[in-house]
Amino acid sequence: MRGCLWRCVGVMASLLILGFFIRVSEAARAKHSTTLSEKMRIIQRVAQEQISSEMKNHLKYFTKMQKNPHALQDANYTLLAGTSLQGKWMLTVGISSMQRTGGSYLLDTLKSLFQASSEQDLEYMLVLVLLSDTDPNWLNQTVANISGLFLPHIESGRLAVVHGLLGDSLAKSRNCTSPCGELYSKQKTSFVLLMNFVSNLSEYFLLLGDNVKCAPRFMSNIYWAVSAWKELPWVALDFSSMKIFGKVFHTRDLPRLASFLLLFPEDTPTHLLLSEFSLLLSQNVPIHFSFSIFYPMGYSEAEDSCFPVPQDKDLGEPDNPVATVFTDMLSFWDTIPQYAYVLNDDCLWVINPIQGNYLLVVLDEPQKVIRVAVLTGFSQNRMNYLQQAQVLLGYALMDYPKRCAHYTLVGPLVRGQLDQMVFYEEDSVKKISCIKLLVTAAHDSPIKIVQIRVWTEVQEEER
Repeated sequence: MRGCLWRCVGVMASLLILGFFIRVSEAARAKHSTTLSEKMRIIQRVAQEQISSEMKNHLKYFTKMQKNPHALQDANYTLLAGTSLQGKWMLTVGISSMQRTGGSYLLDTLKSLFQASSEQDLEYMLVLVLLSDTDPNWLNQTVANISGLFLPHIESGRLAVVHGLLGDSLAKSRNCTSPCGELYSKQKTSFVLLMNFVSNLSEYFLLLGDNVKCAPRFMSNIYWAVSAWKELPWVALDFSSMKIFGKVFHTRDLPRLASFLLLFPEDTPTHLLLSEFSLLLSQNVPIHFSFSIFYPMGYSEAEDSCFPVPQDKDLGEPDNPVATVFTDMLSFWDTIPQYAYVLNDDCLWVINPIQGNYLLVVLDEPQKVIRVAVLTGFSQNRMNYLQQAQVLLGYALMDYPKRCAHYTLVGPLVRGQLDQMVFYEEDSVKKISCIKLLVTAAHDSPIKIVQIRVWTEVQEEER
């Protein structure tokens, strides 16, 4: 096992060194008018291709990695504020923070987090701030600021502040050739320390930075989402357009994720490794909810050029392509299946659906679907909604009866609704012919299927 590890690390190191020269060559060929952000995208794309290629060759090995790597035995922690961490929460909100030359958003992040949480929300979560800087003056001042503003949360055990360091052999970063490399190195060290510390504190882990704004009742959104996904396999749920923050993981995966991060040079872009880790554990496409509940507050000038800029694309209104709708559920009140798909105030009422019932949308022409939303029930009182159902996308259309031969899961309905971006595996079939709403458990009440909304990729006009 140890020999396999070193051979794997050697191969990856060789690829990364080769990738450095490839990136330099590619950047040199870029036009002088190319902006810094465009150059960064080129470098990150090449790096991701290299990481993806190598990791896919070692899937079996990495999924069996040790849960307690020897390297993390040198991690040292000091509790700076908070009570002894005992008990088991549903969710740990992990925030890593370090000293910045342009000032810190940490206090604003904590204010936003607690203001967005109800008393009931706070019963389910622990907020853990990990400080990884070594400057004693900054540490003391930061702890004093947090204690002064959030003392009730500290005393109640809802908030803790920890200082973490890795041993000399790991804490000593190699000479980074760029400011971005230094930032990636510090960030990855902080993440490893944070994930190692919280692995036994809760069932789920939310990764946040110290410059994030939280939407109201974000905890409620996460609670219902992980409840709906509980019986389905997943590695990371994305609740934000940010590349790194706003991701929820199972804490059981954190030791393995920390091990994975340590296998790469410290200046490897962290966001690329996080996405590859999900792939290694067989989550082949991101699970990205269309509604963001976390937003960036801002970066320093240096960070703006090193970290991916969040891209919240405005997809506009749904453009449901022409389709025919079928169902095996019994409808009533003179409603018909097509009412669930047309973009107006009509809806479909069905009575007491059972497991296996479905509503099937068959598109007249295959489409590249990029987002899908399903609305059921009354949004005001949460009545008459599908409590247990899934949405699937199908391809390889069959003529008789009209249906698709193969389906891929988009996700389960969360409190009667689904709104998710759609991603595709590399080299997969891009055109979708069917959208299927599948009932997964019997319902003993009438169900209102309000609307199925579809967004398709707009083809850019050739210049």
